[in-house]
Amino acid sequence: MTDSPAERANDFASDRVIAEILALLAKVSEKLEPENLEMKQWIIEHFHKPIIIELLQDTTITALRVLDAIGQLGPVNGITISRQFRIPKGTISKTTRRLVAKKLIISESLPDNKKEVLFRLTPLGQELFQAHRAFDQQMETGFVRFLRRYNSSELNFIARVLQDISKTSFLDLEPE
Repeated sequence: MTDSPAERANDFASDRVIAEILALLAKVSEKLEPENLEMKQWIIEHFHKPIIIELLQDTTITALRVLDAIGQLGPVNGITISRQFRIPKGTISKTTRRLVAKKLIISESLPDNKKEVLFRLTPLGQELFQAHRAFDQQMETGFVRFLRRYNSSELNFIARVLQDISKTSFLDLEPE
């Protein structure tokens, strides 16, 4: 059974739109990447403390994520950070050692359990944490402002697409 010319034209048009969607998803993904330099640039522009700027130049995105976790949950142990933020335990261990060396966090053992180590922010770590939180809040505000361009039915459609994407393994779909 062959497709009619109208069906072939519709398939061609759909294929073009699908290709455009894939290209746009790649661009959106880049924009939302934590390595995006916009974050460090924004913090540098809005927090004029030389020590914060210096620390940012030498701090990885993973270190900022761990610092953020400690700021939100602290005092907290590495296992909790690993579970709640989906960061491997080994990465937590290496990163916390570096943050201690930079005097951004301190580690302390519990009096009754010397094996368990808790991390908390130092005053300097608190400053960098606050700068990072301010950036996150600015991003969220900007994203909400962006989404307000759309009416409720469009927003519901976007939400439905994102829910479907989050639940789908694109490796397991049956060919049509």
